[in-house]
Amino acid sequence: MIPYILYTALILSACFIFYKLLLQKETFFHLNRYVLLFCMVLAFALPLVPVPQQFSFRKNAVENTISNIKIPTETKASQTIKENPAEPVQETKQVINVDVVLKGILYLYWFGVVIFGLNFLMQAFVLLFRSYTGSAIQDGKFRIVEITGDKAPCSFGNNIFINPEKYEWETYNQILLHEKIHIEQKHTIDLLLAEIVLVFQWFNPFAWQWRKALETNLEFLTDDQMLQHDTVERESYQFSLLKVAAPQFPLSLTTNYNQSLLKKRIIMMNSKKSNVHTTWKYFFLVPLMVLFACLFNQPAAQSQTLNVNGEEKQNAIVHDGMKTDGNWFAVIKGNTIEITFKSDENNNSSTTFQLNELSSVPRDKQGDFSLTREAGTMNFKGKFEGDRGMGTYKFTANKDYSTTMRKEGLDISKDTDLMVFFMINIKTSYVQMLKKNGYNSLDKDQVIPLAALDVNEAYITSIKKAIPDIDLDNLVPFKSLDIDQKFIDEIRSSGYKDISPSNIIALKSQGIDGKYIKDFRSSSKIQKNADNKGNSKNNDEDSDDDIIAFKALNVDKAFIDSFKEIGFDNISNGDLIGLKSLNVTPEYIKSFQKAGYKNIDIENVMALKSQNISPELVKEYKSLGFDDLSLEDIVGAKAIGTTPAYIKSMREKGHNFKSLEKYIALKALANN
Repeated sequence: MIPYILYTALILSACFIFYKLLLQKETFFHLNRYVLLFCMVLAFALPLVPVPQQFSFRKNAVENTISNIKIPTETKASQTIKENPAEPVQETKQVINVDVVLKGILYLYWFGVVIFGLNFLMQAFVLLFRSYTGSAIQDGKFRIVEITGDKAPCSFGNNIFINPEKYEWETYNQILLHEKIHIEQKHTIDLLLAEIVLVFQWFNPFAWQWRKALETNLEFLTDDQMLQHDTVERESYQFSLLKVAAPQFPLSLTTNYNQSLLKKRIIMMNSKKSNVHTTWKYFFLVPLMVLFACLFNQPAAQSQTLNVNGEEKQNAIVHDGMKTDGNWFAVIKGNTIEITFKSDENNNSSTTFQLNELSSVPRDKQGDFSLTREAGTMNFKGKFEGDRGMGTYKFTANKDYSTTMRKEGLDISKDTDLMVFFMINIKTSYVQMLKKNGYNSLDKDQVIPLAALDVNEAYITSIKKAIPDIDLDNLVPFKSLDIDQKFIDEIRSSGYKDISPSNIIALKSQGIDGKYIKDFRSSSKIQKNADNKGNSKNNDEDSDDDIIAFKALNVDKAFIDSFKEIGFDNISNGDLIGLKSLNVTPEYIKSFQKAGYKNIDIENVMALKSQNISPELVKEYKSLGFDDLSLEDIVGAKAIGTTPAYIKSMREKGHNFKSLEKYIALKALANN
């Protein structure tokens, strides 16, 4: 639950930064409104979308071992500890219980949700109460509710709250027109959604800023609509904004006339309109969200067989909360026996053992048999009928083993911990081997996945030849991803001299090998810069993200070379990613070059593709008499809906313009 909440907060924060940096100053208020609403919904939906494993960047140790080993975290409420009276009793150190802390944080979060949820419901109730208990005038579908006091005008649903005694007639009419625009465009829905987001993201400062940005854009949008009316003069309207400023503001669920945004609104009203051919930048929100999904979303799980017995392959699965006694069900398959341990209704654990590890198995009669390992003994009672059997089990821990492990620096005195070590068959010699190789500060949570993945001495030695200072936390994902010395040497020979373990893991998880890196470096602009600077470490590090992005989008050497063949030799990595994400092909560019646009650049190509413009569409414009059209003109016309069909329909109505820009202006007025 907590990871989902934090991931949602991260997506919302990233979208807000994207909006603030790239979109906030654009005058595409309608488009900005839909982007803001879409991102709010996406923040809560995206974390729930699974990502194919080949595209996921989440290849850490936990994810690769969790499908094979689950470490018990529940222990018995009480344990009997035998003590030697002659030996002094050692006091146990009190440590922070992480589970308790996380549970406390979760309770605090839900407490905040309840408080903000009640506040939201109270505001809605107060507004509805005021709407239908006060004096109101029905104006078509609008209800004008008269209020008293020095409060700013506002609207909620189809209700307009205003004190008519405060304003002169012209200002009063402008206020009503302003609030009617809010109501007609259903801006209350936007604010309700933003308030619901705040209920669940009350701790996130970016969520509060998001609501403010959405509210501000709604005011910009409404101001823009106001100025389209013939009866509203710009100077008169801006002056009325100053006169309406009030010391007391309405509830946050309302759209109000003043909003304490006077300076921003007046600046935006007098700003130059954004150029329509820049709308392609909105499409870069898509690869940003894809990157987030690849970085943080849970990949589709793929189980794997672990070598936990040295020579024999077997599945070692220990479920959370597995008890030291319970029932068992078994199936003999050749030389192996698969035993399912059932300690209660919710806890089942299946493990495959070698049949020769067990003492005599009772056939067709009730009997006892056992399995002994260094960590303890598992005693079974029951019988087999043919190859299937059932009965009860009880695990008895080996206290001498626990003492020996304590001397090696591992505290596994609890029976549940010892049972995990028993299931995986972790021997004392294995821990001694790890210490021999320089890993002296060990804990059980490190040793368990290492042993389960059979990270043996030969493997450690080979990896240390390539990376002498590799730590245990990196050995687990190395082994689970099948990273060996040969792979590391191959990556280094491709141009990486000082690559870190985390870089190796990221590359391997995406299926990136030395050949792919060489192709990338020989084809991309980064490689040219790196050659000029002596293949510096910084350039290696800077190209990591590009290499991974190239692989995720399948930007290969053939794709890059296909653009070089038509004259695009110096395409930046960012532009290559943009071309691939928009599905731009060399054939698409050639079609425009054949149509007469010889010097087309990448920026124009992406703008054309984002608007789905083809050479056939360009010919249609030219057939209408527009011979000297630039690509920017065509993008602008298409973006606002000034199609050849629209121009023909306007000419039939008597609007015969020689300039395409006049038709664009005419369409803009019609849209508003």
